[in-house]
Amino acid sequence: MKLEILLGATYLGEGRCQFCVWAPQVQRVEVRIVSPEERIISLDQGKGYHQASADKIEPGSLYFYRLDGQKERPDPASRFQPQDVHGPSQVIDPDFPWEDKTWLGLSLQEYILYELHVGTFTPEGTFEAIIPYLAELKDLGITAVELMPVAKFPGNRNWGYDGVYPFAVQNSYGGPAGLKTLVNACHQQGLAVVLDVVYNHLGPEGNYLLDFGPYFTDRYHTPWGQALNFDGPYSDEVRRFFVENALYWMREYHIDALRLDALHAIFDSSAQPFLQDLATLVHLEGERMERKVYLFAESDRNDSRFIQHSDRGGYGLDAHWNDDFHHALHTLLTGERAGYYLDFGSLQDLAKAYEDGFIYSGQYSPYRKRRHGSPSHDLPAYRFVVFAQNHDQIGNRMLGERLSQLVPLEALKLAAGVVLLSPFIPLLFMGEEYGETSPFLYFISHTDPELVEAVRRGRREEFSAFSWQGELADPQDENTFFRCKLKRELQNQGHHQMLKKFYRELLRLRKTLSPLAFLNKEQMEVLRFNEEKILLLRRWKEEEEVFMVFNFNDGAVKVDLPVPAGHWQNQFDSQEEQWYGSEKIISRQLQSMGMVRMSLNPKAFTLFARIKGV
Repeated sequence: MKLEILLGATYLGEGRCQFCVWAPQVQRVEVRIVSPEERIISLDQGKGYHQASADKIEPGSLYFYRLDGQKERPDPASRFQPQDVHGPSQVIDPDFPWEDKTWLGLSLQEYILYELHVGTFTPEGTFEAIIPYLAELKDLGITAVELMPVAKFPGNRNWGYDGVYPFAVQNSYGGPAGLKTLVNACHQQGLAVVLDVVYNHLGPEGNYLLDFGPYFTDRYHTPWGQALNFDGPYSDEVRRFFVENALYWMREYHIDALRLDALHAIFDSSAQPFLQDLATLVHLEGERMERKVYLFAESDRNDSRFIQHSDRGGYGLDAHWNDDFHHALHTLLTGERAGYYLDFGSLQDLAKAYEDGFIYSGQYSPYRKRRHGSPSHDLPAYRFVVFAQNHDQIGNRMLGERLSQLVPLEALKLAAGVVLLSPFIPLLFMGEEYGETSPFLYFISHTDPELVEAVRRGRREEFSAFSWQGELADPQDENTFFRCKLKRELQNQGHHQMLKKFYRELLRLRKTLSPLAFLNKEQMEVLRFNEEKILLLRRWKEEEEVFMVFNFNDGAVKVDLPVPAGHWQNQFDSQEEQWYGSEKIISRQLQSMGMVRMSLNPKAFTLFARIKGV
């Protein structure tokens, strides 16, 4: 797949710009410059591509493509849409004063993700407004900032999954310069940047790709729109468009990793799948740049092929979001069993998530009424991303409630321990670290009234499988968006302030205790005590060892636990007064002869490390 001539408008310097667009079903394509001075540029055609270089075109120039002398459309590979999705595309200057030449990226084992939505993370809702908070995230223990999609969507309020210009950075967030400034600042803080991208569909408003060529197929359908053509006639060029997009984020914006949204909605029956091509070319680009770059899979299929190496029949992606882990934890904490939560609810589920990764690995799913998933036991722990909350699991509730609105403080603390002390890559959703109470609702700002009503209707239908009560917020109402803004002042008050210190200490222990920093399922033992609702987790690295006890019981319990002989030091106890615990009932040290009796308060957990040489 040759990518020498870049798609879109590439500014070459000294007033020269190269245009390239794929439009195999259009006989004649012209560039109509609409600003600063109108002019027409004819493009040469060859193998479906229309291209030409032109002089006297400076950054800031606005243009449309004119198709066969009739339709005028923005550039499918537009770098910037300053006048929204229906307006002209803009030529941008790629030069930027980067200060991250020594940045080489992080190993997967070092990733601690913090997912945020640019528009609601700060009052300003821009890239540059995030920068003052980066040192705070670094101090918390975060190592990677994950941005929800920033590709141009209609209006200025959206989750980002309705993007229609995959190369164009959202104008209301600060555009290309704003994103580069943020990435540069992250790297200066030692933080990696992950960008959420959508390669399974395009949004409905401002989507003009069909005017250029067969980007879509009728052979398959997605819940959100037409499926992209990754395996039919002309699919090589469609693949090239999205591969080039992935490389563009890494080359042009120095992005460290991409989260690939909803891979179960990418339909591809070809012998050499698009995702395999994508992984190969992205990793080759990382080698060329001498930087660690990654691709994170998100899918509801529990298909281990996504992250298996290609020589073992996999696609070669690097890590996978694990919804099973979330669902097992959520049901234990909340008792919810409606919708897809029907498949979960036992301590055994969480134990299997720790041991294997996926819980459903080929067995029957009552919710799906069929077998679901594939085995993941042989995949390393650091290839799974786990979480107690994320944008989907909050925002796809009818009222958008965070876990802080669903469970008491002790259960919030327990959720943090289960995720952060796991052998997997942990992810926090913005504000989780201090128990943010603002909801995260679904919001849009479409201009088509029929489309707005279709979205409202679709959201109502989506919640029909659940028994949630309350009134659905109007996605189009601007107030729905403003309700989602973080109330950051909470982190300096009461239990919110304590919770942030709680997260910081857990992340410090995760990094400094060798068995916790070593993300390995093989050097781990998981024991469950169903009657007491206790989970015992042992992890070790060489001669160092820790054990953790998690109490999912609503009452206090006393339990005899098999703990290797030796002298153990308590490293963390959620029952301590500083963590707003009711009382301290665990000794600072304990001597085990192979079995210890332990008492734990409701929803409490504790962490011990073996003292060397004793």
